[in-house]
Amino acid sequence: MLRKMLCAALVAVACGSLAQAAEDDWVSLFDGKTLNGWKANENPACFTVADGAIKVNGNRCHLFYVGTDEQPYKPFKNFEFECYLMTKPNSNSGLYIHTQYQKDGWPKNGYEIQINNSHTDPKRTASVYDVQNVMDDAPAKDNEWFKYTVIVQDKSIVVKVNDRIVNAYTEPKDKKPGEDFTRVLTEGTFAFQAHDPGSTVFIKDIKVKRLP
Repeated sequence: MLRKMLCAALVAVACGSLAQAAEDDWVSLFDGKTLNGWKANENPACFTVADGAIKVNGNRCHLFYVGTDEQPYKPFKNFEFECYLMTKPNSNSGLYIHTQYQKDGWPKNGYEIQINNSHTDPKRTASVYDVQNVMDDAPAKDNEWFKYTVIVQDKSIVVKVNDRIVNAYTEPKDKKPGEDFTRVLTEGTFAFQAHDPGSTVFIKDIKVKRLP
C-alpha cells in the first residue's frame, strides 16, 4: 500500500513538473502596454495600444515581431502561437507566419492566416490564405473575443479557434516558392495586418511556444 502511495506521489510530482515545464516554455510577445518588440512599416499610426490590446485600424500596414534587447529575435520554425482577437463588423486582417520584415507592400514571405468574420472577402478566419481557404460560415463572431491558435510542425499548419481545429494544411514535399508570395514553410517571424480604414481588429495576450 505504501509503495503504491509513493508511486502515485512520484507520478503526481513528475506530471506537475512536466506541466510547469510546458507552461514555462511559453514566451509573451506583447506586454499589454507598448509595441516594444514590434515594428510597423508603411503606416505606423495604424497600430496603437489601449486597454491591454493592440488596436489595428487604417490603411495597409504590417506590424512585425522583431524582438527586444531582453528577448532577442530568433527565427521561428516549429511553434505554437496563441493570441486573443476581436473583430468589428466588416473587418479584415491577417497573421503572417514564417515571414520577414519588409518596408512596404503585402508581405512576400511565408503564409497569411486569415482574420475575417464578415468582410466582403469570402475567405474567412482560419484560412491559410489562397492556399486552403475556409469559405463557409466564419468560425468566430464579430464583437466577441476569441482564442486564435496556429501550430506549425515541419510541413503542417493547424489553425484552431477557441481550441477547435478549423483548418489543417499539409504542404506538399515538392512545393516551390511563388514569385509574388512564397507561401512555403521555412522559418521567420510573425506579423499582423492592417488592411483598410474600414477594418478594426483588437489583439491581446500574444504568446508563443517553440516546438522541436
